[in-house]
Amino acid sequence: MSVQVTIWGCRGSLATPGPETVRYGGNTSCLEVDLANGSVLVLDAGTGIRELGEKLEQQNVRHIQLLLTHLHLDHVEGLRFFGPLWDEQVEIRIWGPASPILSLRERIARAFSPPLFPIEITEVPAHVSFNDVPRDDWKLDGATVRAAKIVHPGPTVGYRIETADGTLAYLPDHEPALAGSITNRSRDWISGASLAADADVLVHDAQFSEEEYSHRVGWGHSSCADAIAYGTAVDAARVVLFHHDPSHNDSWLDESEQRARSLAAANGIVPPTLAREGMAISLS
Repeated sequence: MSVQVTIWGCRGSLATPGPETVRYGGNTSCLEVDLANGSVLVLDAGTGIRELGEKLEQQNVRHIQLLLTHLHLDHVEGLRFFGPLWDEQVEIRIWGPASPILSLRERIARAFSPPLFPIEITEVPAHVSFNDVPRDDWKLDGATVRAAKIVHPGPTVGYRIETADGTLAYLPDHEPALAGSITNRSRDWISGASLAADADVLVHDAQFSEEEYSHRVGWGHSSCADAIAYGTAVDAARVVLFHHDPSHNDSWLDESEQRARSLAAANGIVPPTLAREGMAISLS
């Protein structure tokens, strides 16, 4: 069995269920990484994690590693409705970026308190631990994981997950162009390049069109063109464009994918793919 990545949510900023977002999906960020040894890593806890939780409960998964890139609401809002969290037989280890002000547990606990939610974090039945991501690589259930800070408002990290089958880089909220042009820049001066370098699959923020991005510089997100330039700069084998804007319906995203593929063809690189809910990606 090879490593498989499944997308349970790829929308950014706000969940957008409805008839206009059926094909690409309306749930916010969540990925499942099934390792070859049967272990499961979960990336982010947007609204997509609710359905993932139902699957994990059916499979009787009792040990879960949850890696959070940051604590903006669209990346943690599904955690309270993650079924395994309410099972006393489940152990969940939550990893996330450190903050100089509050611990990871204290920050997440805000979402588990009135008036936002009726149940305190101390009342959660599952055995939950909260861990700041290490500065160096670490092992998680047979995979080698690396986290590093990237350009996005507030404490934010991206992840690199390496296995014998291949490497996944996950940078869902990222604005590398804020530091200047990505093209022809040394990797040493590109945000998150150590995470994404030579990745077999790079899942990267592409929330805006180029015209939209020109009015949203500094918001922490990328245009499709910048995401493609970033994938080229780090020599990623495959780029999956992620974090779709809530105002972009299926038709808009169809057109965006065509524009992205045309841009890639003009530059002689492998065409990127737009993320879709339910998409399964093999690293082998």
